[in-house]
Amino acid sequence: MRPTWWRGSADLTWLVALGAALWGTDALLRAPLAGALPAASIVFWEHLIIVVVLVPWLPRAWRAFRAMHPRARAAMVVIGAGSSALATVLFTQALMLGDPITPLVLQKIQPLVAALGAAWLLGERLRRGYWAYAVPALIGAWLLAFADPLDVGVRALTAALLAAASAVLWAAGTVLGRYVGAASAATPWEITVLRFAVGLPAALAVLLVSRGPVAVSPGQLPPLVALALVPGLLGLALYYPGLRRTPAARATLAELAFPVTATVLGVTLLGGTLTTTQVVGLVVVAVSVTALGLRERSRRPVVAAAEVTAPGR
Repeated sequence: MRPTWWRGSADLTWLVALGAALWGTDALLRAPLAGALPAASIVFWEHLIIVVVLVPWLPRAWRAFRAMHPRARAAMVVIGAGSSALATVLFTQALMLGDPITPLVLQKIQPLVAALGAAWLLGERLRRGYWAYAVPALIGAWLLAFADPLDVGVRALTAALLAAASAVLWAAGTVLGRYVGAASAATPWEITVLRFAVGLPAALAVLLVSRGPVAVSPGQLPPLVALALVPGLLGLALYYPGLRRTPAARATLAELAFPVTATVLGVTLLGGTLTTTQVVGLVVVAVSVTALGLRERSRRPVVAAAEVTAPGR
């Protein structure tokens, strides 16, 4: 049964913002672990802990998976293996190489990537005005990624590319999740359960290929549990139901809670700093994405939605 605050609210933008703010706490927990464990080990334990918690819901999620059309099942596998397991490994590795702020804030390019993916996979049309928002956001992302945007070192470039790759995979997960939700009878909670259940064997495969350690010390378990359950499971558990009751353009604005939280925690608690050009980049990205969200609420949005129907059998 859904709680009262869910049934009685016509709009859940605040829930999207709360879930996004929880994502912003990720680096606070992940950065210390990244200094002691390989990225693949951290991501494997994240998925293992979450799947253990979700065991009571696995049978229902498995039934929903079996009832899906083969294309929806394939999309679900990509979400779990790519958007959950591989993307998180890349993101963790980016934190190991870069500063604690930039990889997180670079995730704000996700709406731009998701719009391109939706145009390609879901038939949504991008009007010409879309690029007036996308190009400044990408320039801002470049300024944000590097302390000196005209003198880019190999380490900083690698960290930025890893963070951008994780953003692309997470954006793909958003598009494919929208497809699965429209093309099947699976609920947002069942999709969340399947995301981690499919991601667990993929995370194990990455761990085995990279030959990382499976065992962790007793002192590393509490931060791993907190990382898995707070920005991981709880963040998604709040975000997905909120997204279902929130217009996409408004959700994009609410998701600004993610980089704001990440930046504040990175500067105050993790010793992160931003150069002048990085601050400019952060402002440009935030303004571009906010302006895009406001434009999408107008009578002539730059992304024309298409109806997604279940594929024929």
